[in-house]
Amino acid sequence: MKTFDLKPQLFDTLKSYNKKNFMSDIMAGIIVGIVALPLAIAFGIASGVTPEKGIITAIVAGFLVSLLGGSKVQIGGPTGAFIVIIYGIIQKYGIEGLTIATIMAGVFLILFGLLKLGTIIKYIPYPIVVGFTSGIAVTIFTTQIKDLFGLTIDTVPSDFVEKWICYIQHFSTADLWCSLVGVLSVIIIAITPKFSKKIPGSLVAIIVMTIAALLLKQYAGITSIETIGDRFNVSNAIPDVQVPVMTWETIKSLVAPAMTIAVLGAIESLLSATVADGVIGDHHNSNTELVAQGVANLASPLFGGIPATGAIARTMTNINNGGRTPIAGIIHAVVLLLIFLFFMPLAKYIPMACLAGVLVIVSYGMCGWRSFVALMKNPKSDVTVLLITFFLTIIFDLTVAIEVGLIIACLLFMKRMSETTDVKVIMDEINEESDISKGNIEHLTIPEGVEVYEINGPYFFGAGNKFEEIMASFGDRPKVRIIRMRKVPFVDSTGIHNLTNLCEMSKNEGITIVLSGVSEKVHAQLQKARFYDILGEENICSHINLALERAKEIVSKK
Repeated sequence: MKTFDLKPQLFDTLKSYNKKNFMSDIMAGIIVGIVALPLAIAFGIASGVTPEKGIITAIVAGFLVSLLGGSKVQIGGPTGAFIVIIYGIIQKYGIEGLTIATIMAGVFLILFGLLKLGTIIKYIPYPIVVGFTSGIAVTIFTTQIKDLFGLTIDTVPSDFVEKWICYIQHFSTADLWCSLVGVLSVIIIAITPKFSKKIPGSLVAIIVMTIAALLLKQYAGITSIETIGDRFNVSNAIPDVQVPVMTWETIKSLVAPAMTIAVLGAIESLLSATVADGVIGDHHNSNTELVAQGVANLASPLFGGIPATGAIARTMTNINNGGRTPIAGIIHAVVLLLIFLFFMPLAKYIPMACLAGVLVIVSYGMCGWRSFVALMKNPKSDVTVLLITFFLTIIFDLTVAIEVGLIIACLLFMKRMSETTDVKVIMDEINEESDISKGNIEHLTIPEGVEVYEINGPYFFGAGNKFEEIMASFGDRPKVRIIRMRKVPFVDSTGIHNLTNLCEMSKNEGITIVLSGVSEKVHAQLQKARFYDILGEENICSHINLALERAKEIVSKK
């Protein structure tokens, strides 16, 4: 088990580093850097910012995540999951609002790590993760239809349903050459892995389609293929550090989107690190990883970048190409920096339809339709959470989807936990199974005027009212009620409150409560809450035999 020392994996790596590791990390870093280039550009444009901001994010976040992270092979940078959130924040609050929200998300992530929430976040229900991931994939695919087919639309509606209605109405305006570039890009990306596992299909598609578009324009006079340069002014200048003006009103209005960025970033980065652990046989430090993600999201927006997190596809590319230490992630950031400085102006020739094709493949990889279909065969409660999260993501936004999905999951968790706790009434005789293997079973007779109840499971807020329901169904008034708590691992404040009410109600009715088999942990909790001031120490028994003797004594006195 990893200790909470927030020590980056890089520190341990350097102690046993050797030349063989260095060469494999260099090769992996170079390949991952090349893979990350088209994705960073595509994610930047799809998010509503300029292409260079996507690369800047990959450079800054990729470097810091590898330098400070709790995983040896995690690759950080912009991901498809953030596209929907970023675009929505920019539409509502502008670029400066996105910068502030990203910085706030970085602070939240650092707090998550310092408060040791890394292990807790990994237990967010799987249907919620699949639901909003599939929803994001559908949304990304939807946003790329215009560029993929070169549709002539002045303003694309933001609403999901209205967007598709608009596409259908304007599909007659589709440009043949843009459609050809987009469809061929998808085909090239899809078939490249069959010929080469090392060379990324997205890079092949961008090179081939960019050259094809230039030749068509130069020799065939085809000018309808829109490129990045037609829409953006591409620059390779390193931006100055800019700290946004943050007011209390702005901070309050951006808490919800900032928390959404933080939660989604935490989930995706820890999921990526967990998947990587299974491949390389390692164990990441989840709290250190969250702190590193937080620092990356603090630094990225200061250079004009966008939110970043651990990227599963790039992390797996790193592993598959021999990367085994954080050095590979640092090399990947350096490679991207060199490409940005010396080759970024060439990005203006990349067709928008080609980038749309890249994102179509990304959305297909994200959708996880096999997991979605498999979850549809699970219990109705899981299916409900899955579908609600999915449809809220595509119809409303991810912030609403995560909030509602988590609330539903918490309610279902409470329901399931309450079902694990059982309260039963024992009538007439108790079979005390002290040693079943030796056949030693003691039969204990319950005296007249005594009722015995047994709690099996944690006695907390989800099961607090079960006593009242069971006792109300009997309607009798015994002289003594024995409550066996030998199988109660813990009790919370609601359980203590209900036990207190039970004791006071029973006292008013002339009924004495006796507790049996209280564990040391539960005993300490009850004592701290001053519960025994009401019940009396003499009515706390360590074993059912003592509780029955105490009950006989009380009955004889009454």
